[in-house]
Amino acid sequence: MTDVYIAGIAMTVFGRHPARSLEDLAGEALRGALSDAGCDVKDLGAAYYAGVTNGPLQGQLSIPGQVVLGKVGVEGIPVFNVENACASGSTAVHLAVQGLRAGSTDVALALGAEKMNVADKARTLALFEGGWDVSRADENYEALVRLGEGVTVPEGSESDRPYSRFMAVYAALARHHMATWGTTARQIAAVSAKNHQHSVHNPLSQFRTPYTVEEVLAAPPITHPLTLPMCAPTSDGAAAVVLCTEEGLRRIGADRSRAVRVAASVVRSFTHRTADEFEQGVGRRAAQQAYADAGLAPSDIDVAEVHDASAVGEIIQAENLGLVPDGMGGPAAERGDFSLGGRIPINTSGGLESKGHPLGATGIGQLFELTTQLRGEAGPRQVDGARCAIQENGGGLVGIEEAAVAVHILTHP
Repeated sequence: MTDVYIAGIAMTVFGRHPARSLEDLAGEALRGALSDAGCDVKDLGAAYYAGVTNGPLQGQLSIPGQVVLGKVGVEGIPVFNVENACASGSTAVHLAVQGLRAGSTDVALALGAEKMNVADKARTLALFEGGWDVSRADENYEALVRLGEGVTVPEGSESDRPYSRFMAVYAALARHHMATWGTTARQIAAVSAKNHQHSVHNPLSQFRTPYTVEEVLAAPPITHPLTLPMCAPTSDGAAAVVLCTEEGLRRIGADRSRAVRVAASVVRSFTHRTADEFEQGVGRRAAQQAYADAGLAPSDIDVAEVHDASAVGEIIQAENLGLVPDGMGGPAAERGDFSLGGRIPINTSGGLESKGHPLGATGIGQLFELTTQLRGEAGPRQVDGARCAIQENGGGLVGIEEAAVAVHILTHP
């Protein structure tokens, strides 16, 4: 199999950028990735653009990649538009990897960009309603929230402010995990507190305020067991990565010592499984394939970035990735195993909860953090001796799980 490398990668600060346009953010990420790779836009042979909100929020229903990339100097080459809900950015990277392995080019760009913060906040919340089968939206919602039955909901634990129905679904998944494995609200809060503490050291993070477990538990409720710091915000931002084959690295004169190898790139889709068929989960199947493709095991992983649109997601995905046994994610989080200095640091960037979640840019932002870690360039959030990293990024919901999950394994040197 043809080896593929990350030669250059960059991201903007994720957050609220009312004065900046989508192409301004995309341009910053593009220039950063090209500079990091030591190449020019003319060296690119193909581009993959990830965006979810261009149509519903900016009205660019078609060809968003050609429009946005054209404004920042990328033209004349094949441009592919990628939409896979929150997994769009990682899917763009996966397709770029496949194109490179197929020999269609030796240098490819994957770029994700979003402007989610608009004047009408209801429009932003409404776009999440497209993340499942819209012909069965109410049926889907009722089936998913039923997963949370059997856990007593304390009084005063429901927000009186509007929030995405996806957060109610995440809360139901959390309650199901609590009922099945004995996971506690405090353990979920430990994930959130840890990620907010990690984000203090990330200058590109949307939020950089540390929280204690007690402060997370006492924060304004969303819906039990989730409180506000446990949930990802709406974010503007962009991230870009330049990927190369060995030939591409030589052609652009990339610094080979900083090139990070993509040891595995996997995208899998949902199945109609039951909630208790954990071994059939899409995240678990994607991870198992990634480990097999890379010739590695969970015990080889030094650092991970996982999809924590809510804090319980980190616990679930740590189990799916095999980093801890089923049901042990909560206790591991409470012990500090997932913290910097712990057994397997997870979301050293601050995760989606703190770093932010501009949908199409999210997955590439995760890969930015892992590349930075493997290069030894993460500063005060550096994981000592990191040589092997895993990323998990999910998107949408069909049945009782993510519609799509991407998993990448990176190695260096």
